[in-house]
Amino acid sequence: MKSLIILTIVTLIVTGGFSQQMDNPLLKEFDTPHGVPPFDEIRTEHYMPAFEAGMQEQKAEIDAIIEDTEAPTFKNTIEAHEYSGETLRRARMVFTNMTSANTSSEIQEIARESAPMISKHRDDIMLNPNLFKRIKTVYDQKNELELNQEQKQLLTETYKSFVRGGANLPADKQERFREINERLSVLTLQFGDNVLAENNRFELVLETDDDLAGLPESVIASAAGAAQEAGYEDKWLITLHNPSALPFLQYSSRRDLREKVERAYINKGDNNDEYDNKEIIKEIVALRLERANLLGYETHAHYVLEENMAQNPEGVYNLINQLWEPSLRNARQERDMLQEMIDREGGGFELQPWDWRYYAGKVRADMYDLDEEMIRAYFPLDRAKEGVFGVINELWGLDFIERTDIPKYHDEVDVYEVREADGTYVGILYLDFHPRASKRAGAWMSSYRKQSRTPEGGMIHPVITTVYNFSRPSADTPALLTYDELTTFFHELGHALHGLLSNCQYNSLSGTAVPRDFVELMSQVMENWAAEPEVLKMFARHYETGEVIPDDLIDRIRRSMQFNQGFATTEYLAASFLDMDYHTLTDATIEDVNEFERRSLEAINLIPEIESRYRSTYFNHIFAGGYSAGYYSYIWAEVLDADAFQAFKETTLFDEETAAAFRTHILERGGTDDAMKLYKDFRGREPEIQPLLDRRGLN
Repeated sequence: MKSLIILTIVTLIVTGGFSQQMDNPLLKEFDTPHGVPPFDEIRTEHYMPAFEAGMQEQKAEIDAIIEDTEAPTFKNTIEAHEYSGETLRRARMVFTNMTSANTSSEIQEIARESAPMISKHRDDIMLNPNLFKRIKTVYDQKNELELNQEQKQLLTETYKSFVRGGANLPADKQERFREINERLSVLTLQFGDNVLAENNRFELVLETDDDLAGLPESVIASAAGAAQEAGYEDKWLITLHNPSALPFLQYSSRRDLREKVERAYINKGDNNDEYDNKEIIKEIVALRLERANLLGYETHAHYVLEENMAQNPEGVYNLINQLWEPSLRNARQERDMLQEMIDREGGGFELQPWDWRYYAGKVRADMYDLDEEMIRAYFPLDRAKEGVFGVINELWGLDFIERTDIPKYHDEVDVYEVREADGTYVGILYLDFHPRASKRAGAWMSSYRKQSRTPEGGMIHPVITTVYNFSRPSADTPALLTYDELTTFFHELGHALHGLLSNCQYNSLSGTAVPRDFVELMSQVMENWAAEPEVLKMFARHYETGEVIPDDLIDRIRRSMQFNQGFATTEYLAASFLDMDYHTLTDATIEDVNEFERRSLEAINLIPEIESRYRSTYFNHIFAGGYSAGYYSYIWAEVLDADAFQAFKETTLFDEETAAAFRTHILERGGTDDAMKLYKDFRGREPEIQPLLDRRGLN
């Protein structure tokens, strides 16, 4: 390693870049508390030089592996490859998080420029015949090597990643493989940028009291704040960001305005302008199929699912088809209930998608004497934070200590140091709660540094972030969470725990590096505690009076949880079918994206009153994220999480032995073993589907 550093320094001196590189914080060990990124020092102009230096460094490391005169071994080949590229990884993890959580036109331009470079660099490694020869030599000896389970897994996954990365392809096909990867890296970025631009450009400016009809004070206050920020005086602004659009669709009694917002929402990326995504979709789908065919797979879904618990498209379709009919049956019943409400009020119109949330809210209030505003009053953000931290402390003894001296990438971000009950340092957690133009929609967990160990066994502690789009506080009211937002908070902290409590040797296997349809288990199981009376009474207090949430309100919330599940499940499953239909194509010649989507949804008889949760042109999960042929994984993992939570219900909510088993067999293990084996080690058996059916009322 010393010789490599000397080589890099000499190269930089010769090329005149030494001084510039030494001033780049991304090219030095982070001299900050707990080694978090020095956000206050990092500038956009630092990223590209860091990528270039990081690629150069990793190339030298790979060359050193290939040129090693000793016979290939696990240590000098597999581990050496695993530990390569640290500088590039460090810079990329900071940058990719910024592209989602705090982007700018400059960052987007760097992303577009660097994507093909990074793709080529990765392919140069994965398609290097001499490197693959050494890896294959070690892999072929796997049964004779004395390796522990994690080492065996690293060897297997490394070999598989090279094969799936094209290493076995002949030279002419490797060249085409490279071209496809490079093009896809650009297209997926452009897709996501277009969706973000669409979210940011729509504005519904409300100017009169009549425009505000039906809106509760909290929504009005939030819209007033958004208008003021956008430069509109004495007006109110509704945007396509979920904390703005969805409450408007739920509460506004102005049907014409609801329709306007709904149509703008579902037509994102489908307006035949500079942000249109239809041609990008066609090309992405075609290139993914071509790449899968090059590797010998029938479809892109076969290529993806080989690595997942579902294993193949048949496994996915089997699950979602099991759930579709009972979900659709419930949705039809719900539709009839909403139409009855419209008729009872003398509406004189047929239910449309822009009416569903509005009338579902009315029916829910009528059935359970319950509305979202009543619930939100008990979930101020600070109290919700205490609640989720409290649950984690009860289960695993973790303490969250706020730090104000640690660099952060935006003023709104909160930073916490996480420690074990005995004071042992675990890692750093960033929390980023509210929407802004520089942040994409949704909620997610990510890492600035994953947990792993040095070759000598020293612990590398994780730096984890969770990002949300919760409603902002207003001038008179703190940020209040809907119940859905509360469960989202629990969900993302579940992902965070998977990263924080990881206890692995290798970066590529640690934390959330598990099959796509297994990773959501850790997040979704946490949502269960948010519904328990014992938990709610720990933290839920009225933001004005301090009153503990009443038992009768908890009871109404719990009784209403199966309400509208037909809608929630069918809109989700419709998107899952759409994803699978795109990625099981054997001929990817799509003449018209909208027509393809129409046929897909028509084939499952989705009722016209419900839109798919994502239409194709803003389906970021599958066209800009990592969920292609994988959107089904949320419901797959829900089978696991419903069954896993039963283990606690069979004992107590905070049973120490069950919590310890979940940590030992799942949270700490990352991807160091087969996912089903990890689950069975925890549960003692394979999961059962009945708890999920019971929870969603789909029996």
